[in-house]
Amino acid sequence: MKLYFASGNAHKAAELQRLADGGEGGAGWIEIVSAHAVGGMPPVVEDTGTFVGNARKKAQALKSKLRAEDWALADDSGLCVDALGGAPGVESAYYAGPQGDGAANLQKLQRVMAGIPAGERGAHFFCVLLLIGPDERELVFEGLCAGRLLEAPSGGAGFGYDPLFVPEGFEQSFAALGDAAKAKLSHRARAWKKLATGLRELV
Repeated sequence: MKLYFASGNAHKAAELQRLADGGEGGAGWIEIVSAHAVGGMPPVVEDTGTFVGNARKKAQALKSKLRAEDWALADDSGLCVDALGGAPGVESAYYAGPQGDGAANLQKLQRVMAGIPAGERGAHFFCVLLLIGPDERELVFEGLCAGRLLEAPSGGAGFGYDPLFVPEGFEQSFAALGDAAKAKLSHRARAWKKLATGLRELV
């Protein structure tokens, strides 16, 4: 089964394909197809203020380029920091500016959180995976991973805020734990597991 992914983020596409190939909820029967296969992702202004709303806009934009029977998949996710009132949240990809520079986002978060004591560095990653399929059928799946932020980045794997985020029950960041652990623990993995179960019930 092919799911056309409404994103230009190669890291997210690769992570979803790893899940589809055998991570939590995966069994190798789902193929993640890049928007590039249908001419590229149309521009989308992510201005709804919610993860679900932004994911819906992206899925609808790509769905408009697909056949009626095809499924469009969109992801909207972010890091919500307790001490920052839930920020960067839906603005996670553009925290340091509209250029969407992951390294700059990470540096800004580290700077903003400087001096915040260990007991007040709680955070969680949140993910919405939204599918639009035949007859404009919409399915929404959510995943959350709670944890805390380090004072300095650690680890060489992962992307985005992974070097600062330590999932609950662990002492290492996502970037240090690596892809195999992330495929079991992450917000996206948890949302994916629900998505794969939901699609199995349909097909």
